[in-house]
Amino acid sequence: MVTAAQPLAPAVTRPRRAPAVRHLGPNWYACVMGTAIVGTAGSALPGHVPGLRAACVAVWVLSLVLLAVLLVARSLHWRHHRDQARAHLLDPAAAPFYGCLAMALLAVGGGAVTVGRDWIGTPAAVALATVLFTAGTVIGLTAAVAVPYLMAVRHRIEPGQASPVWLLPLVAPMVSAAVGPLLVPHLPPGQPRQTLLFACVAMFGLSLLATLVTLPVVFARLITGGPLPLALTPTLFLVLGPLGQSTTAVGKFADVAPSAVPASYGEGFGVLAVLYGVPVMGFALLWLCLATAHVVRARRQGMGFSMTWWSFTFPVGTCVTGAEALARHTGLAVYDGLAVVLFVVLVAAWATAAVHTARGLVSGALLAGPRPATGAPLPGTARTR
Repeated sequence: MVTAAQPLAPAVTRPRRAPAVRHLGPNWYACVMGTAIVGTAGSALPGHVPGLRAACVAVWVLSLVLLAVLLVARSLHWRHHRDQARAHLLDPAAAPFYGCLAMALLAVGGGAVTVGRDWIGTPAAVALATVLFTAGTVIGLTAAVAVPYLMAVRHRIEPGQASPVWLLPLVAPMVSAAVGPLLVPHLPPGQPRQTLLFACVAMFGLSLLATLVTLPVVFARLITGGPLPLALTPTLFLVLGPLGQSTTAVGKFADVAPSAVPASYGEGFGVLAVLYGVPVMGFALLWLCLATAHVVRARRQGMGFSMTWWSFTFPVGTCVTGAEALARHTGLAVYDGLAVVLFVVLVAAWATAAVHTARGLVSGALLAGPRPATGAPLPGTARTR
């Protein structure tokens, strides 16, 4: 029996498990994408730089480790913080980042065939790439349908909220289109090779047309609504993703077409690689200059580091691989030089984003919850009538 002099026992509350991953959003997969593309892009550069191939393999291994860690962390997030995970899906600013999961799987899978085979052997590399390509393609196609559907029927979006982030779920099938041809030579000749190649061409088409529908909305928002908020300014580089990746994809089609389709089709793919890739790469360079100018302006106005800085990595990397594809199919040294210059930019951007991300993880700032707005009442202190 409890007397008046005896204090009541405090109520027992169950502590929330895995608090560190509560605010770990799908945007973190951009770290994997940006790391994997460094190894993939560096492996095809012209000339021979001592140690470059080994460095590319090491970077790919790092991307594989990051992918494994993030898959576990995001699984814990969904298991213990489903309310937050659902909130991400219902947030028009966060939902498009679900396309990053697919692209992370595909980027690591593509790197397995290009550089990872030096470490794990060709059979294991092809097996790993097949698994990651299949999973990434399924998730990417799902995101390409589900995210626009949610934006139309569940999200409440104002006209001035258009953002390059909207391109993320639409670009994932284009990454599949660029990675799939790497697996074509490992399939039996005939129907299997042709089926995979034409499936990649179909994904190239659906991603390209979806991008052509969305990009004018983003550009109109930029022109009529003024510059993006400082933290979102780096996302302008995301526009380079479908441009560089589509150029890479048509180059890959031309590489494998002679062993997969009739000679007349193979010649057509070779022509497409040049007639499509050259003008698209020209527009990519124009957008690179425009986006860089906006970033310089935002930096002068006080733009600090955020996870959006990873937008400087993967999209630029796709332009490197696109320039490498054009160098192969045109034989022009200017594209070799362009690939080298863009790769230097890519490495500098990756190193900067990686260092700032590591600092944010050590300090805990990047995994902390959103801060209340200045002047907002603290939780539990608001008055009620």
